[in-house]
Amino acid sequence: MQPPLPSQRYLSTRGGSYDLPFEEVVLKGLASDGGLFIPEEIPSITQRWGKQWLKWPYKELAVRIFSLYISQEDIPPYDLHQIVEKSYSSFRSPVVTPLVTLDEEKRLHLLELFHGETFAFKDVALQFLGNLLEYFLVRRNGDRPENEREHLTIIGATSGDTGSAAIYGLRRKRDLSIMIMFPGGGKVSEIQEAQMTTVLDENVHSISVADGSFDTCQDFVKALFGDADINRTHKLGAVNSINWARILAQITYYFHAYSTLTKSKDFKEGDKVSFVVPTGNFGDILAGYFAKEMGLPIRLVCAVNENDILHRFWQSGYYEKKPVHGQEANGGFVEDGVKAHADGVSSNFERLLWFLAFQDSREPTVEARRKATGERVKTWLHELKSNGGFGVEPAILKAAKVDFESERVSDAETLATIKDVFQTKSTCPAVKTSEGTRGTVSNGGYILDPHTAIGVAAAKRSIARAEKGTHHIALATAHPAKFSKAVEKALGEEEGFVFENILPEELVGIKDLPRRVTEVRREDGLEGLRKLIRERVPAVGERLQA
Repeated sequence: MQPPLPSQRYLSTRGGSYDLPFEEVVLKGLASDGGLFIPEEIPSITQRWGKQWLKWPYKELAVRIFSLYISQEDIPPYDLHQIVEKSYSSFRSPVVTPLVTLDEEKRLHLLELFHGETFAFKDVALQFLGNLLEYFLVRRNGDRPENEREHLTIIGATSGDTGSAAIYGLRRKRDLSIMIMFPGGGKVSEIQEAQMTTVLDENVHSISVADGSFDTCQDFVKALFGDADINRTHKLGAVNSINWARILAQITYYFHAYSTLTKSKDFKEGDKVSFVVPTGNFGDILAGYFAKEMGLPIRLVCAVNENDILHRFWQSGYYEKKPVHGQEANGGFVEDGVKAHADGVSSNFERLLWFLAFQDSREPTVEARRKATGERVKTWLHELKSNGGFGVEPAILKAAKVDFESERVSDAETLATIKDVFQTKSTCPAVKTSEGTRGTVSNGGYILDPHTAIGVAAAKRSIARAEKGTHHIALATAHPAKFSKAVEKALGEEEGFVFENILPEELVGIKDLPRRVTEVRREDGLEGLRKLIRERVPAVGERLQA
């Protein structure tokens, strides 16, 4: 068995951990120093695969990509194939993530990522992560009796889609429990809340933070991971996109979409391609960054709504919760809107910062560069926590603009885009023949969810300034049925539109099913969460009650 490659060993963005195997990274989720795990090196596919990868179907491509980041010691090849097959066999589309053309003349395409169990792009990663976690735990526990088995408690925060996708990915998994916190008071859509709270499996726990935001929930998660008291009795794991396996899983669909596009009649060798990514916590677009660094010839457009902290960074070089530095930084965090992205601070941005700082470092050795980079990232994140923001050097901002551009889309523009695309009544055959999920086309018009509408609006702006002939692929991150209020607000008066007609059969009646949910408040704090976990989840060595 060959020794692990540098891309199969992991370090923390804050410099406190090095040379960790994939299994440990997945089970830990968050590094002990509070940082996020990244591979020591990003592998290149150019020489390894040539043009072979353009011919591989989705599952084979996934195995090949995952193998570059997972050593055979962590997961033998046969087992990895089995995990990938199990993860994507439930997707309604035979190609898992189909590419459809929205506007042939403008070369605008949609990458449909909502054909999994919960109708959101996060199914792609969380089905894989759920199977990974079960694989590692069952292998570790072997034939131990139930009261001696190692048990992992997954803690997560969600602004909507992560929670349901995580719950469906981990429900009924052996040796695992999952506790998902979401902001109450209507801050997630009705369908999203129903998907989380109607799953009654014993290992699933849905927690509504009645007076909190997504950032409140995320802060609770980070506090629990750093709490020595709860970690003494429970082994905690992460399921938010801070878990590296989620980023890894998403790399595949960038390669697959590009491969699909190259086979179309409108693509010519040398054509440029931009991916436009509706962005909240920065995990999805970060996967695109890894794909690009691996050798995929693409550019990335970061599309945000009125929660525009990321757009303001690309305009000003300042990453701050509230706009402080100059006209370019105008905007600011908006807690509620049309229920698109409600993420305030983007956790995965830390990973990009590490790579940008590492490239900028002038230390003489790789080890010294890694150490200095970790300290630099730690300083930035401390300033964010203490002062509400930080600025980067001009060289860092210049490097960030090499691979990325950004667009901010208002709530009004989001609704207008949903309406405009529906009214276009596209004649593209690909739109009409997308396989797997009912409800995206009605009366000849394609129906966007608000996330995807942000991406399409940003794509149209990018098209206007891009080199002629550039293809733009906007990521369609959720099915429109998950955002009934926004879609009905945009299309309610349109001829031929009836919301019930776009509802997939799997979601019909879901809001009327029995529910199980626990409500907590911010004032309950860490102590309240500790108590709740100990009441609901078996501690280390305790028997899991059926």
